[in-house]
Amino acid sequence: MSTFGQVNLFVREMATSVEFYRLLELDVPDPFEWPPGSGAEHVEIQGEGGCYLALDNHPMARIWNDEFDPDRGRGNVVVGLLVATRGDVDRLYDKVRAAGHQVGQKPYDAFFGARHAIVIDPDGNQVGLKSPIDDERSYEPTFDR
Repeated sequence: MSTFGQVNLFVREMATSVEFYRLLELDVPDPFEWPPGSGAEHVEIQGEGGCYLALDNHPMARIWNDEFDPDRGRGNVVVGLLVATRGDVDRLYDKVRAAGHQVGQKPYDAFFGARHAIVIDPDGNQVGLKSPIDDERSYEPTFDR
C-alpha cells in the first residue's frame, strides 16, 4: 500500500518560484543550499497531514535524479491549493495576474460546488485555486461528445 506524501517541482529560478508561491499566500520558508557551495537549492512548503510541495532547482534535481532533463516536455499536472473562501479564489487570481504572471482558467463556479481558477507558475506548472465545496452549488456539467 502507498500513501501520498509530496509533489516535487523542478524550478529554473528558485527565488522567482518562491516569490510566486508566497504571492499565493503560502507559508514558504527560505530555500536552503545543499551541499554548501553547490548552488543546489531545495525548499518544502508544508501542507496538511505531513504532505508537502517541494521545489528543487536544476542543480538539486541533478543530485537525486540521474535522468533529469530540463528540456523534457511537461506533464499535465495541476497543483491544487485550497483557499478559505470563494472570494479568495478571485482575489488570488487577480493578485497573480496583476503581478504579471500568466493565468489560466478564469474563476468560475465549478460543477463540483467550489469556486475554482487556475494560475500558471514561473515554470509553466498549473496551480489550481479551489474554495471549500458547497454541495448546494454542485451541478451536473454539460459537454459535447
